[in-house]
Amino acid sequence: MDTKELLKKVRKIEIKTRRLSDHIFGGEYHSTFKGRGMTFSEVRQYQFGDDVRSIDWNVTARYNEPFVKVFEEERELTMMLVVDVSGSELFGTAKQFKKEIITEISATLAFSALQNNDKVGVILFSDEVELFIPPKKGKSHVLRIIRELLEFTPKSSKTNISEALKFLTNVMKKKAIVFVLSDFIADDYQNTLRIVGNKHDVTGIRVYDHREESIPNLGMVQMQDAETGALQLVNTQSKRIRNAYGKYHMERVAYFSDSFTKSGCGVISCRTDESYVRKLLGYFKRRA
Repeated sequence: MDTKELLKKVRKIEIKTRRLSDHIFGGEYHSTFKGRGMTFSEVRQYQFGDDVRSIDWNVTARYNEPFVKVFEEERELTMMLVVDVSGSELFGTAKQFKKEIITEISATLAFSALQNNDKVGVILFSDEVELFIPPKKGKSHVLRIIRELLEFTPKSSKTNISEALKFLTNVMKKKAIVFVLSDFIADDYQNTLRIVGNKHDVTGIRVYDHREESIPNLGMVQMQDAETGALQLVNTQSKRIRNAYGKYHMERVAYFSDSFTKSGCGVISCRTDESYVRKLLGYFKRRA
């Protein structure tokens, strides 16, 4: 992708996702993810309806009339986007690949954090951590994240979610809002997720294509594993093979849901032909 085309794509995603974050997600994000506590702001005269417990007795005694302490939320938070860039994300039979949906969701979340003056960082992973962008504020930083999501070429096409979560634990010492975006066609990450979930506010966003749910009866078909590159002839007429694949898919979905729920984390599942806007909004509203 040349520079001109890349900048055009970045701009297109910025316009779409920033509009969403400005008009829809900004307030929902703010009310869903609270600050780290309340900090003292000022003292003002008592007004009818103020909580008497907030009266500053020292100032009240000094001026011989009631004054109250005013507190405001200590807002600054850090968001980490943990994004799967393995080979299986380059699949999609609807309008977009899974990778493109993940990029738009990530951009929307990043602009929502930007609007609330929070820091945003990114971990891109395959079966290893491919790229780490430390948390930072600012529009130029968010645009850099979008550029990387669009053009980054991973060294590996395989997946290891546990490895990415371990890296997150090592680099993020303070509590963060964490979104893990993947198709979650993987396992063996539940124990690591439990450790991460105890420290951070974690949400798993599973992006999948409806063609991944079952294999249609198409006769003999040559299929390629997107992560290993292996080619194999598959007899899709075989009911046993179709049932076995369907069972495998449901097991991966159940593992994802159970792993995140048991770790006290949030879950969102979004098909490539569904509106991720509705999915995110529904999740934010349930949590607020």
